[in-house]
Amino acid sequence: MADSTFFGDPFRRFFWSPLVLSGSPSAPAAMDWLETPSSHIFKIDVPGSGREDVKVQLEEGNVLSIRSEGSSATAAKEEQQLKEVVWHVAERGRGSCSRQIALPDNVRADQIKAHVENGVLTVVVPKEPIPPKPKPRTIAVSSKL
Repeated sequence: MADSTFFGDPFRRFFWSPLVLSGSPSAPAAMDWLETPSSHIFKIDVPGSGREDVKVQLEEGNVLSIRSEGSSATAAKEEQQLKEVVWHVAERGRGSCSRQIALPDNVRADQIKAHVENGVLTVVVPKEPIPPKPKPRTIAVSSKL
């Protein structure tokens, strides 16, 4: 008999969900996903982006959607407007990046927090507390319910 735990949570998402860890075809955002006893923590690279450049949304189906428009694109437009500027090489990222993540069922969607610093977006998704397991007990049996 095959061991079904390999395809259990969280691995089932990697094989069966097209939304997990997906990004735009041209510029996927690199990401780390950590899980602590109390939350899921996502660290997503958004180089050159500030708070106003990043958009984090919870979409239908418990999908976390992240989009970033790099501020370096704005800087490049400003520099191109200067007549004395000559570009020799332009290799740094200027475009946008995005990511969609199917969240587990046990999250507190109303308490999601996001913070961007030094080109890294950190999204903390608190988990629902695990209810305590019922203690073994004897159940009285009667003749009527």
